[in-house]
Amino acid sequence: MKTLTLNIPDSLYVNTRDIAMIVSTLLYEQGKLSLGQAAEVAGITKRTFAELLGSYNVSIFNFPASDLSRDVENA
Repeated sequence: MKTLTLNIPDSLYVNTRDIAMIVSTLLYEQGKLSLGQAAEVAGITKRTFAELLGSYNVSIFNFPASDLSRDVENA
């Protein structure tokens, strides 16, 4: 796993756990990480990550609506 170093202004209070969650949530939302990978980046379990997604306004169902329509047609 890669390590990233960020310089954050002292005036911005945000802890490392919050930053890890923000980054992993964004990468999950963009489809660059799976749920498990995103949870690992955030340093929490998949279940906890899934439960916290809503507080970041991210759906656990990480696929476009067009995929859902196609799935319904193929069912």
